[in-house]
Amino acid sequence: MTGLLPILIMAGGYAFASAVQPGPFLAYLVSQSLTHGWRRTLPAAFAPFLSDGPIIVVVLFILTRLPPAMLIYLRLAGGVFLLYLAYGAFRSWRTFRTDESLPPTAGGQTVMKAALVNLLNPGPWLAWSLVLGPLLLKAWDQSATHGIAMLAGFYSVMVLSLMGIIIIFGVARQAGPRLTRALVGLSALALLGFGIYQIWLAAVALRS
Repeated sequence: MTGLLPILIMAGGYAFASAVQPGPFLAYLVSQSLTHGWRRTLPAAFAPFLSDGPIIVVVLFILTRLPPAMLIYLRLAGGVFLLYLAYGAFRSWRTFRTDESLPPTAGGQTVMKAALVNLLNPGPWLAWSLVLGPLLLKAWDQSATHGIAMLAGFYSVMVLSLMGIIIIFGVARQAGPRLTRALVGLSALALLGFGIYQIWLAAVALRS
């Protein structure tokens, strides 16, 4: 099981950073939680299970046909992409206004609607192409157990983080924005750390 813990830490950390990262999917969940309550919105936390399936299949189909050297450069690109996300999260943290309120959305929410929002969001496509796809292939090369553990760790942290955000905004509207700002700040630090780690791994692989 050598190397399993770093894979789990990387997958779990990126899952948390992705869950709290401002974007269309998070905005949709928050608005639904504020307007319809956390109990009705909570099932939408499982939307990535539906939306990520086609993304993973398409991305892995392409990645498995690339030469090994290309995967190293893809890992390097993934590290740069994480640094870019960290910069964006840091800017969001600096400019975040705790008195902002999200406009309500019309109609009731469903898991399918949340999955569609996530599927049409470029974030998951970039994440699986540049970060999670290469990480899953690396884990699977070690063993099927490593690969399954990586997926289980990622989606466990992702769903739990999304459920936490939904409940927080549904129960505590006043404290919600302040806590969100703190989570955005944490995500910026996490993305920065993982971006540096990705680039370091790519540099080591290029030297060997």
